[in-house]
Order: sequence, then C-alpha cells, then structure tokens
Amino acid sequence: MVAIVDYGVGNLFSLKSSLEAIGVDAVVTGDAKEIENAERIILPGVGAFSDAAKKLNETGLGTVIISEAKKGKPVMGICLGMQLLLEKSFEYGEHIGLGLIPGEIRYIGDVIPKDLKIPHIGWNSLKFVGEKSRIFKYLNEGDYVYFVHSYHAQNCPNVTAVSEYGGKLVAAVGKNNVYGCQFHPEKSGEVGLKILKAFCETEE
Repeated sequence: MVAIVDYGVGNLFSLKSSLEAIGVDAVVTGDAKEIENAERIILPGVGAFSDAAKKLNETGLGTVIISEAKKGKPVMGICLGMQLLLEKSFEYGEHIGLGLIPGEIRYIGDVIPKDLKIPHIGWNSLKFVGEKSRIFKYLNEGDYVYFVHSYHAQNCPNVTAVSEYGGKLVAAVGKNNVYGCQFHPEKSGEVGLKILKAFCETEE
C-alpha cells in the first residue's frame, strides 16, 4: 500500500490513478496511522512552499513523514512535495522544510537567461547525475518528463538528475530511501509510470 499524503495541496487523484494503472494499491489520506501503516509514502504538492509547510506542521503530518523516513520507509516528494523534503525555501521569504535532504529552494530566474519564460512549463529531458537513481532504473538518459515550476533545488549534494532550460535546473534528488522529482510523474506518460513503478519496487 502506498499512502499519498493529503494535506490540502496536491494533484492527488491523478496520482492515485497513475498508481492504479501500474497495479499499485494506493490510498489518499491525511490520517497519521494510515501513513505509518503504509509500505511507502508519496508527498505531492502544488502552490506556495510557505502554505504547504504550514499545513504539514499544523496537521502533524510533517513529523510523521520525517519519522517514517528515518525508519527507512521509502518516501517520494513530487513537485512542491520534493521541495518540502529539503531544509528550507526562499520563496517569498525564508521557510523551513522537512530537512530529509540537504539543500535549499531558490528561484530559477537566478540561473536561467532573462528572456526565458517563468514558470518552466512543459516537456524536458532528463540528464542523470552520478550513480543512476533506483527510481530511474527503467529510464534512458534523455527521456522526457513534464515540469511546472518556478523554483528548484540549489546547494544540494544529492542531485540525481537535471534538465536544461537555458541553464541546469535540478530535476530530481535522492538520499538513501528518500526521493524527489521536481517534475510530475503522473503527468509524464509512460516515462512517469516507469518512475512510479520503480519507486514502488524499491527495497525498504
């Protein structure tokens, strides 16, 4: 069973549908016990970092995710959910994240040419960094995934993939049993389904 964390900010049901399409049992839940009992956790998210971090804090779900991750349970963050895995964000101020992966979230406008549109929206290819992440085991370098974001990870030693958009943007991160995708696997067709399949096969 995969628990998709429902804390009020996420594309929850398309993600659940994608998991069901690959034969994975998933539940959308904001219940701490269900999350603790699940074999894996996915943290989705869209919108502002500060609002999402506040909701995770107020519901206590942030503490649950940290605790389960530290026990070795596989955790995946998607889009804003990936950003929340890091230590902090500088999106409209400075805000504290879950701290499961070192690094910070900063505006992509600092690393791309001024004439490129922000947010970075659409299909872009992946370039793997370092040892190939488990979640990419069914992918080939250059496979395309779907992005919608204005912020990305910086000063992170655990980058597993980047994409080019007038400069290198962090596309994925990973540390031990914790994985993050800045893009949306649930909107990335067959490639996205392969990523979700690989995540659901990772060892605890």
